[in-house]
Amino acid sequence: MAQKRLIVTPSRCIACRSCELACAFVHAKTLSEPALPRVRVYSFAEDQNMAVLCLQCEEAACATVCPTEALVRNQSTGAIEVMQERCIHCMACPLACPFGNIYFEEKVNEIVKCDLCKGNPACALFCPTKALEYAEVPSKDVPRVTAAVLRPIIPGLPPIQPLSKTGTGA
Repeated sequence: MAQKRLIVTPSRCIACRSCELACAFVHAKTLSEPALPRVRVYSFAEDQNMAVLCLQCEEAACATVCPTEALVRNQSTGAIEVMQERCIHCMACPLACPFGNIYFEEKVNEIVKCDLCKGNPACALFCPTKALEYAEVPSKDVPRVTAAVLRPIIPGLPPIQPLSKTGTGA
């Protein structure tokens, strides 16, 4: 089954931060004050940049640890979204995310994470080099696509095997 996912291609990223700006303005509560972006661009070396955002994990640690079930998967987009009315700000979700892609935004007193802009991600729309693309990827191909993206920036990356339902290699 194919589902749309944000695909990151680090070799195309020029660290222009257009994705961060687009995200900040799309999620702003008011036009005069942008929100905390849900995507972050990191530079590792000259000409080695990468946009990092929520991976919308299939077995999401952030959602698993939430005591109030405030993190819910949107069935139409596949994104895990924060139901602010349920959130008690216990901070379990930012601690549980192994990738650091969920944050507490102090100025609005909310947990924030990528919600795929309800199926039309602004970060991908405004990326001038297509380092971020929103495209269909069959679920079984996600590990292969991830490995293809990471291999050029992580030398010696071993082959990535899809995980079975028990969490062990297939």
